[in-house]
Amino acid sequence: MSLISKILPTANVFLDLDVGSKKRVFEHVGILFENSHGIARSVIFDSLFAREKLGSTGLGQGVAIPHGRIKGLKEAVGAFVRLKEPIQFDAPDSKPVSLIFVLLVPANATDLHLQILSELAQLFSDKQLREELLTLPDAPAVWQRISTWEPYASDF
Repeated sequence: MSLISKILPTANVFLDLDVGSKKRVFEHVGILFENSHGIARSVIFDSLFAREKLGSTGLGQGVAIPHGRIKGLKEAVGAFVRLKEPIQFDAPDSKPVSLIFVLLVPANATDLHLQILSELAQLFSDKQLREELLTLPDAPAVWQRISTWEPYASDF
């Protein structure tokens, strides 16, 4: 079982979100996590925005993985967002982003969050998977596809 499948409940899969900027994405996921984890949306927004100021979390190929550390969070949690229309995310390839995975980790996160980020990078490096995620019809289908994905064996 992948680390991603452990932190992504079906309820945290959002398709065709209609927003025009990464700021709006951060606001929407802030509301989601406030409702599901009782963490103030402003804390989530500020954490994601602060990380983004250090450098874009846009990976390229239409994908971004914004992430932040949250004081009081007990374990890592994620949300997958497919946008209705791609938005600019300052990705290295300058392409707009349609697929976003938001990762929140405890303030005192260990190497686990780096392992999760590594898995996410592997997952989104799969062109066929990215194309599937853009076309799957509903949240359960997207969740199923992500949750059954297995990370590559590491040579390290």
